[in-house]
Amino acid sequence: MAGKEPLLSALKGGVLRLREGGGPCTDASPHLTSLCQLLESILRKGLRQPVWGFGKRDYWHWLEQLPTEDGGRPTPLAISIQKAGSCEKARTAQGRGRYFLRLALQGKFYDPASSILGNEDLLEPFLSLLLVVTEMDFSLDLQNCSFLDESWLLPVCITYETVPCRVLGMVLRYVDGRVFVTEVLPESQAEVDEVVLAGDILDEINGCSLRNAYSGQAGAVLQKLKGQPLSFCLLRWRWHDGEVYEPLLPYLKVLKEKEPHFQLQRSPRRRGEGEPRRLQGGRLLYNLRYLGRTSVGKYGGKEVLDWAIPAVLEGHWAAREVLFDVMEAEVLVQEKSSSKVLCRYPYPTISCVGRCMDSSNLFAFCVAASPESPDGSTFDCLVFASSSEQECEEIIKRIAAGFKHTEWFV
Repeated sequence: MAGKEPLLSALKGGVLRLREGGGPCTDASPHLTSLCQLLESILRKGLRQPVWGFGKRDYWHWLEQLPTEDGGRPTPLAISIQKAGSCEKARTAQGRGRYFLRLALQGKFYDPASSILGNEDLLEPFLSLLLVVTEMDFSLDLQNCSFLDESWLLPVCITYETVPCRVLGMVLRYVDGRVFVTEVLPESQAEVDEVVLAGDILDEINGCSLRNAYSGQAGAVLQKLKGQPLSFCLLRWRWHDGEVYEPLLPYLKVLKEKEPHFQLQRSPRRRGEGEPRRLQGGRLLYNLRYLGRTSVGKYGGKEVLDWAIPAVLEGHWAAREVLFDVMEAEVLVQEKSSSKVLCRYPYPTISCVGRCMDSSNLFAFCVAASPESPDGSTFDCLVFASSSEQECEEIIKRIAAGFKHTEWFV
């Protein structure tokens, strides 16, 4: 009878700890990395290396040799092996093997009955544990794979979307094939959006991978996409625990040598006071009170705000708690309690924005109420109350920046 295998005992403990968390297992699950490391160690144990030592053999090398069809049709296993082999972000056998394991956890295609692994005495307990794993719910971001060549520990990965603009405002530096943001320029669209931080990595632009990028590649991609909405895949320098993502440390050391004045940016430059905002879908929203609206006629210049704001206040509307989002192409207002969209106004429909001199925390903007009227446009004035003068001023500047940075292509 064979003795106990320490790796299987450790795997059993890892599976149990992961199950205790309840709910889907995500990239932020604290025990996911150790489970993946154990599966990798089991696949590597006993793997024969070339006799003469030319090249190192990894489990990926035998995975990619597995049969690709069953009765003329590609098997789920073969499809996942093909995906891992063609992944542009994983460039080594180790990275592709790790990407395959994540696909296996996500896809639930592993069939314990047909496994080729095997010491006969250890096969049964290993397959039993794999069966438990296949019954667990995994919700992994499979696009987050650019660091699998180096580590099972993966960075925080987010999507940043913006519209075409004259100056995006990100200064880039290339370090060993990775594209780092070294500075977010003041008053730029990137600063207004408050998403990108100095130290983050550009991993993709509109689906185009920047893994192993050559110098200037990001700029060349952006030039080709001129006039199109932009979607960036960003890898955060800060991990889930608030500290620096550990596999980044060697890169940051090189970056610091190239740019001695470089500093990691911990938060956007412009922040409100107190608790004026809340997160929704990765965006920062303002918590405001909507005080009402009034018609201002056929002229929507800023001069009308002097009498339109008092007119709304005198109407004694019932104030509504709202979430106010200054987006790339429009202003969006939602009911706070239900997130129902109350109104949305693209910047070309907004004629002016400003605040009330008598009440520093009140601001308003005018919008075209009937732009297709044969008699010409009429305008409405919408009034809001913020929590502070600073927040009020910030919102006005952000709306104004929307006019400045947005380009409309016909």
